[in-house]
Amino acid sequence: MLFFLINLFSVSRDSFTAGGLLTSSSVTEGVPKDSQPSLDLASATSGDKIVTAQENGKAADGQTTNEVLGPQRPRSNSGRELTDEEILASVMIKNLDTGEEIPLSLAEEKLPTGINPLTLHIMRRTKEYVSNDAAQSDDEDKMQTQQTDTDGGRLKQKTTQLKKFLGKSVKKAKHLAEEYGERAVNKVKSVRDEVFHTDQDDPSSSDDEGMPYTRPVKFKAAHGFKGPYDFEQIKVVQDLSGEHMGAVWTMKFSHCGRLLASAGQDNVVRIWVLKNAFDYFNNMRMKYNTEGRVSPSPSQESLNSSKSDTDAGICSAVDEDPDDKNAPFRQRPFCKYKGHTADLLDLSWSKNYFLLSSSMDKTVRLWHISRRECLCCFQHIDFVTAIAFHPRDDRYFLSGSLDGKLRLWNIPDKKVALWNEVDGQTKLITAANFCQNGKYAVIGTYDGRCIFYDTEHLKYHTQIHVRSTRGRNRVGRKITGIEPLPGENKILVTSNDSRIRLYDLRDLSLSMKYKGYVNSSSQIKASFSHDFTYIVSGSEDKYVYIWSTYHDLSKFTSVRRDRNDFWEGIKAHNAVVTSAIFAPNPGLMVSLETSEKQEAESKGEDCEISDTIPSGALKTDHTEVLLSADFTGAIKVFINKKKYVS
Repeated sequence: MLFFLINLFSVSRDSFTAGGLLTSSSVTEGVPKDSQPSLDLASATSGDKIVTAQENGKAADGQTTNEVLGPQRPRSNSGRELTDEEILASVMIKNLDTGEEIPLSLAEEKLPTGINPLTLHIMRRTKEYVSNDAAQSDDEDKMQTQQTDTDGGRLKQKTTQLKKFLGKSVKKAKHLAEEYGERAVNKVKSVRDEVFHTDQDDPSSSDDEGMPYTRPVKFKAAHGFKGPYDFEQIKVVQDLSGEHMGAVWTMKFSHCGRLLASAGQDNVVRIWVLKNAFDYFNNMRMKYNTEGRVSPSPSQESLNSSKSDTDAGICSAVDEDPDDKNAPFRQRPFCKYKGHTADLLDLSWSKNYFLLSSSMDKTVRLWHISRRECLCCFQHIDFVTAIAFHPRDDRYFLSGSLDGKLRLWNIPDKKVALWNEVDGQTKLITAANFCQNGKYAVIGTYDGRCIFYDTEHLKYHTQIHVRSTRGRNRVGRKITGIEPLPGENKILVTSNDSRIRLYDLRDLSLSMKYKGYVNSSSQIKASFSHDFTYIVSGSEDKYVYIWSTYHDLSKFTSVRRDRNDFWEGIKAHNAVVTSAIFAPNPGLMVSLETSEKQEAESKGEDCEISDTIPSGALKTDHTEVLLSADFTGAIKVFINKKKYVS
């Protein structure tokens, strides 16, 4: 049966392992680089080009399991497969907040704006959804009865009125559809999308293709946060819009900070390169091709189109604007990787320029910046929601899938080295990463659990139920992101209750909860700045939100020390901000004309970039570089220079 009812699985915190992840025998982080094994092109391209997820029927705990194919389309009593319309009319969906049950077709109309296909698929699988304002309130926190921020208050009021109006319009359209067909429904859908995703009268609209430096950037801060503000003077220095067709679901920088990968709804991975690093990577590609190294041609049909449509050397400096010195990236992608047949959900870089991409087409693909073709395709049974290279041995990578299985893949051997399966009723893995420098693998689930496994054997270690103690969010929501905080043994967890939480891995306690942004249904995830001073996240209200990781709460006597509501918001998009990240090496992107010292450093590094790429960031005099992407495919590049030094 394609659709089956799954109730959210709620477990008390007391039932979890009390001990934290750190013990006296814990290995120290920072293994010397020379001792770390590394993936190379020879091992990456040897063997099979398409690898299936065969676990040989053995789980990490030794239990025998039977491999089950993905969900099948439901059939009628006579054996006929039901059409989409018949399925939508027969399936009832439960609102987790109100308990109301409504037809799936109507539920989709009431979903939050900017919803991604992964969320829609999970909703169909679980027969559950969260209304648009579900994550806006939390009974354990203070109710803010007044909002003196004029911009935020008026926007919230107008948005509420608009949602009510559109809700009535959708219901009316449903009635009209019975008489006049589905054109009425599609008309209302288009109106809704036009209003929520492309505000034509918004001066910060991404449709404007003029000079990006003239576009206004709206700034707001949390009520009660009187400053000083760190990002009040942030500016847009480049607009990379016009390439992606549809939403950008994920963006990831390479470890060196010179390459940016972006991917999403149009099934294509795009690689962007800094101007001052173009020659190096272009020469890498040209050298590989001129030396006659031709990789084995995949015989499988699914890999025939899995290549980059940008040949080495095709991008030249001719198509760039020499006067646009503030723009750090080349305006056109360095290359585009094609081969996936559905939305891309996650990306992961290795330290030596291998790139993994996961997709709703149930595959993970391996690429390398010097190659135009897909090196290997790792097939799964269901959507692959998260991937991560092992931080100390990039011959291995972790994948999390909606089939409930966590897999550790061996790339040279082209096989699943270890795997485990999530227990409980809801086995949907929605996030995955490594922590403790690869000692533990951690996954996030649809029902709000963070589950830890020791990487060596991929055996269960402990878990955290990510939820509030009271109020509407006492039931765990979908985990959308997990980021480690190196050096402090903490992890940052993003979830669909519009909260970001920082947990201490020593005792699994909550160190800090960050509030202010809106993430009720999206796959938005928060991440750290290069020096871990700030946390950034996209939001469904079209803003980018930034918090200080450790805000100075000493001068406030009436606030909790484990709550951080002191956010700063930036609005330069005209749609849901689906991804926002800090650059890992902002010193590479500061305008050369403003820093002769950085120009000299850049020249010295470009000649031997592969050996001199720093693991940390250069001194940037309190400068941050921020990138954000939205539901329409627009990508913005910001540079922020703090006007004071704390």
